[in-house]
Amino acid sequence: MSGGPEVVLVGPMGVGKSTVGELLAERLGCAFRDTDGDIVTAQGRTIADIFVDEGEAHFRALEKAAVAAAIAEHEGVLALGGGAILDADTRALLAGHHVVYLSMDVEEAAKRTGLNAARPLLAVNPRKQWRELMDARRHLYTEVARVVVATDGRTPDEVAQAVLDALELKQA
Repeated sequence: MSGGPEVVLVGPMGVGKSTVGELLAERLGCAFRDTDGDIVTAQGRTIADIFVDEGEAHFRALEKAAVAAAIAEHEGVLALGGGAILDADTRALLAGHHVVYLSMDVEEAAKRTGLNAARPLLAVNPRKQWRELMDARRHLYTEVARVVVATDGRTPDEVAQAVLDALELKQA
């Protein structure tokens, strides 16, 4: 694999992409980058505020650009926002990379995120909306992923180790 991120983490909101990504970067001796963080920094406001002020389509355009830039520039561990894989061009950019789909079931999602209102796509009936989001996205996560690592009942350390093992990557 030439250039680009060492590992790309995809999966639903609250699955632990940032937490696991930081642990992986530490173990691999490289930098961690989160495209949601890039967007918040560039826009100077939260993702929830972008959704409310300009809508999902505007956010997705920002996200597509942030992901393309990160894949081109970043050589460490990269975490993508939960919906980044909805874009066909983004999925194409992920081809050939070590993409890991971190999965979890709805009960685990409820425990971790509280399925709270700070998540703009889950504002009304959180469990039902989470299930519907996953039904719409699961096949896309699977399509782009080289490996799937279940996070249910595992600590972030255990998940990070499972990712390293699955990709057969050596710690720094």
